[in-house]
Amino acid sequence: MAICIFPGTFNPIHNAHIKMAEFALENYGFEKIIFIPAYLPPHKEIESNLANHRLQMVKLATDYNPKFEVSDIEYKRSEPSYSLITVRKIIEQYKIQGRLNFIMGTDAFSKLDTWYKAEELKPLVHFIVFPRRGDEVSETRGWDYEITTMDYEDVSSTEIRSGAKNIDKKVEEYIKEYGLYSNC
Repeated sequence: MAICIFPGTFNPIHNAHIKMAEFALENYGFEKIIFIPAYLPPHKEIESNLANHRLQMVKLATDYNPKFEVSDIEYKRSEPSYSLITVRKIIEQYKIQGRLNFIMGTDAFSKLDTWYKAEELKPLVHFIVFPRRGDEVSETRGWDYEITTMDYEDVSSTEIRSGAKNIDKKVEEYIKEYGLYSNC
């Protein structure tokens, strides 16, 4: 089965995340995109009490598409969400032969060398990198990747938390119901 993972903080998930996943399905022939919300992202400070809310919001935003799956693999560990550990578990779980496809933005891609045991991750992953305005991919230091041709959409989770509306209606209602991100 041709699968692709889409790990992220998703704080909260927004429409640009969904468009990236849909683009990957349509343009790379994947049978499944697995969204993997980070339980404790090691490179970002995040309120730990939002972890379960972020997982629920990803489920709400993706439930319309049977080719989208949401994994709680990082929640089962209750420790920092290192991509190397997650990738190894997904490869084992799905019996992946070759490299695992992995969606990310250029902002995260530019920091790959700082990731936990980055050298061990290199032979395991093929990155599908979505460009963000102002971000360029320069020296790649041995990473297997390709840059997508999807038109850039300037949306950030920070803007969403500040009150911008570029989220699924069910996610917006969830945020209001639980009083998350006080400005939304």
